[in-house]
Amino acid sequence: VGGTGGLATPLMALVVSVPQAAAVLLPIICVADIFAIWAFRKTWDTKNLKIMIPGATIGVVVGTLTFKYLDPAAIKLIIGGIAVAFASLRFLDYVRKKEPGPPTKPAIIKGGFWTAMCGFTSFVAHSGAPPLNVYMIPQRLDKTLYMGTLAIFYTYVNYAKIGPYWWLGQFDITNLSTSLVLLPVVPVGILVGLWIHRKVDDQLFYRLIITLLFLTGLKLCYDGISGLI
Repeated sequence: VGGTGGLATPLMALVVSVPQAAAVLLPIICVADIFAIWAFRKTWDTKNLKIMIPGATIGVVVGTLTFKYLDPAAIKLIIGGIAVAFASLRFLDYVRKKEPGPPTKPAIIKGGFWTAMCGFTSFVAHSGAPPLNVYMIPQRLDKTLYMGTLAIFYTYVNYAKIGPYWWLGQFDITNLSTSLVLLPVVPVGILVGLWIHRKVDDQLFYRLIITLLFLTGLKLCYDGISGLI
C-alpha cells in the first residue's frame, strides 16, 4: 500500500524523473490497493478514517494546484527529515528500554495535519507514509486493524489522484505501458506481505514499520540533498 509507494518512488527515480516515477507507479499502487482491501476486509478504524480522509483530501487538492511549481528535491528532504527524526526517537526509546506512554487516541487537529501532509506528499511522490505514521504509530493499534485502516485510506488517496494526474498530463503511452509491464508483480508482493504479517507479533510488526520508516527517510533525504546540490 502507501508505504510501498514511498519506497518504490525514490528507487524508480534513480532512472527516471520523480513525476514520471510517480505516474508509472500510480496504476500499480491502485491495483495493489484492491488486493489490500480484500486481504484486510472489515478490519478498519472508522473513527480514524473520519479524520484521515478529509485531511488527505485537502493535501491532494493542494498538491494538484501546486504540482507544477514544486521543487521535488526540497519536499523529499523535508519529509525524509521528519521520518528520520521520528523513527530515531522511537529507536532511542527501545535502546533505553523506556516504557512507552499510553496509546494515543484519534485526534482531529493532529490527525488532520499529518494526513493533509500525507495527501500532499503522496500526490507529489507517493511518499505519504512518513507523515501518516507520525500520526498512526503512537496509537499502537492491533496490527491487523492498522493495516486494514491504511488499506481503506490509501485506496481513497490513490484513486483520488487519478483525475488530477490525468489533468496534469502525467499519463502517457510510455508511462502506462511501463505500468502494465510491472503489474504482474503486485499479487506476489501482496502474498509476501500477508505472510510476513501473519508471522510477526504486534511488537515486532511496529519495529519493522519504524525501521522501514527510518530507511525510507534516509533515502528521501539523500535524494533531496542530491537534487539540491
